[in-house]
Amino acid sequence: MTTDLIDALTRLAADSAVHTVRHQRDKVVAGTQGSHDAIFDPALGGPTLAERLLAAHLIAGLTGSEVLQAHYREQLLALPALTDSERAALDGKAVDGRLQAILSFTRTLTERPVDGDKAALLKLPAAGLSTAEVVALAQLIAYVAYQLRVVAGLQALVESGASDTPAVADAPEAPFVHPANLPKPGEPLRVNGFTSETLDWKAWLPVLQLDQATPAQLAVLEASHPKAKSSDYYLTLAQQPRILEERSIVFNAIMYAPGGLSRAERELASAVVSRVNGCVYCASVHAQRFEQITKRNDVIHQVFTEPHGAGTNARERAIVQLSIDLTLRPAQFGAAQLQAVRAAGLSALEVLDLIHAVAIFAWANRLMLNLGEPVFLG
Repeated sequence: MTTDLIDALTRLAADSAVHTVRHQRDKVVAGTQGSHDAIFDPALGGPTLAERLLAAHLIAGLTGSEVLQAHYREQLLALPALTDSERAALDGKAVDGRLQAILSFTRTLTERPVDGDKAALLKLPAAGLSTAEVVALAQLIAYVAYQLRVVAGLQALVESGASDTPAVADAPEAPFVHPANLPKPGEPLRVNGFTSETLDWKAWLPVLQLDQATPAQLAVLEASHPKAKSSDYYLTLAQQPRILEERSIVFNAIMYAPGGLSRAERELASAVVSRVNGCVYCASVHAQRFEQITKRNDVIHQVFTEPHGAGTNARERAIVQLSIDLTLRPAQFGAAQLQAVRAAGLSALEVLDLIHAVAIFAWANRLMLNLGEPVFLG
């Protein structure tokens, strides 16, 4: 494996406490670096490497990630030559044509991903990008949104110190009594346009036709999900099979790793991020999974109603608030934003798992929101 970029950017010394905690999740570390290598591979058919680096540089600048902005600027200046338009874009000046379409879409997905609708997406093919290029760009934008939140979270852990403290013992919980005003668990919630019912998803781009798929595309579909070959989502993303394969490694390692943050709490964080970003599809999936695990939906109802302040106890409220803070304000995320979760008893590994869950849904939401739309089955 190449030198780990996130370790380098956050200057994690091999003997540091945060490095030790991070590398307890070695599959996340390897998958993150693998995703980076796939997305910025010079041999990728398109967009060009300069276009990809300019998009990443713009995202870092818009979100205030100085360390990533400096990294991507350095990578751009190391290229053999930039066109006049590319150099203008690097200096923040106006450009037009294909590059302008790429950077405009990048800005939308970075600042307000819910606005990356079908009309915004289809400006890219109109500007000359192939479907495979559009998929690569969408993955890049979503990946950098993930990357910068992982970096911000690790920097906050460095600031706060990653040494573990004993978990704070919660007061004994009263037996759960389901609020009389809510549907019973298992019955769908419908609040503010969000729901816990099962939805389908429809792509806005042409999907991969199986009779035209390469062996690599078929292999990644077979490995991704039992229904991947009939799923618009996977048939869209499989048009960049290496990127999909690496992203799946990261996603599974974050959501299903043993130990650390409970599975239910990872699902709660995922639902919160999806609610904040306006991703109805992802919110439905992870609200439903939280409910299946916990047999309750009270906190999900709170999240759908108003995420700020949601939570049925101090630990849930701290998890929800961190999820909001890292989603909306990654540049302002620091040790202060970890105080509540540490006071609520989360260990350093649990905090890392929470940071990862928030970050991976910065990635997942942008794919679901910007490459297609949810379909209500009822």
